[in-house]
Amino acid sequence: MFIELDLQSETPLYTQLIDQLIEGIASGELKPGEPLPSVRSLAEDLGINLHTVNKSYNLLKQEGFLQVHRKKGVIVQPDGMPGVTQEFEEKLRRTLRSLAAETAVRGMTEEAFVQQSRSIYRDILTNRGGEQR
Repeated sequence: MFIELDLQSETPLYTQLIDQLIEGIASGELKPGEPLPSVRSLAEDLGINLHTVNKSYNLLKQEGFLQVHRKKGVIVQPDGMPGVTQEFEEKLRRTLRSLAAETAVRGMTEEAFVQQSRSIYRDILTNRGGEQR
């Protein structure tokens, strides 16, 4: 598993970690049922506080992306990923609205914005052999 955090970014480290783990799941790099490093181990590997990793894991567990077992440790959800919920659609809309506004202010066309979104979505799925949900 390859995780790269930007320590200079304004985006909190736990958010960066969550985003990269979700991308790993989406791309197929992280498979259902696959064990993840322990909180302590991942924190040491990334050179960050173990509470940051713990927060990321707990939030991903709450969202249904991970399971935490006493004996097995942290694993990628083996029983199917969370579906599209109203809360997720609202989060998506807020995020896209902010990006669309900045895109418009910077003078990028709607088609260029849509093409960038499409390209990124497809890039993530290429590791899964083009499989789309």
